[in-house]
Amino acid sequence: MTRLSSSGRIEVICGCMYSGKTEELIRRIRQVQIARQPFRIFTPKLDTRYGRNQVASHAGTWLEAQPISSINEILPQVDDAQVVAIDELHFLEDSPETILAGCQQLADYGLRVLVSGLDQNYRAEPFMALALVSAVAEQVDKLYAICVRCGAYGTRSQRLIDNKPAPADAPTIVVGGLELYEARCRACYEPAR
Repeated sequence: MTRLSSSGRIEVICGCMYSGKTEELIRRIRQVQIARQPFRIFTPKLDTRYGRNQVASHAGTWLEAQPISSINEILPQVDDAQVVAIDELHFLEDSPETILAGCQQLADYGLRVLVSGLDQNYRAEPFMALALVSAVAEQVDKLYAICVRCGAYGTRSQRLIDNKPAPADAPTIVVGGLELYEARCRACYEPAR
């Protein structure tokens, strides 16, 4: 592996469901396109909500992307890229430490690494991969949604099952949208029990 340049960096876009993370990732990639910088976009194979080969926002914007299971699949595919974007980082199958090492390796290679993902699970606990990557990133942008109950800043992803909070022993990763999740503020969030 050869270092491309000293311009490598990590940028994290995080927040709860419906905070606009993927929309912001797409906005940054559109700027990269205007600047004519070569880029690659990756999305976890697990996230098939809007199609298999794309990153897509809840607002309907989308870009083509390469589905992956592991962060280790990226480096062999970025030989001519200057920018790498990874949507829904928390859905990758790797350990948090492996995801951190992969992001660091990509940045050390000289790439601008854009990652987006949930910073907390439905239990309002940190997703460790995002927490670790955020700690070493050059830039971290935490976005918020609007609480569906009171209109305050929504910072939590409330998972619902039959319109009730999901139990604490439910699986951590469940891919879904409006049928499963609501954005809520700290006061309106109902802890999993």
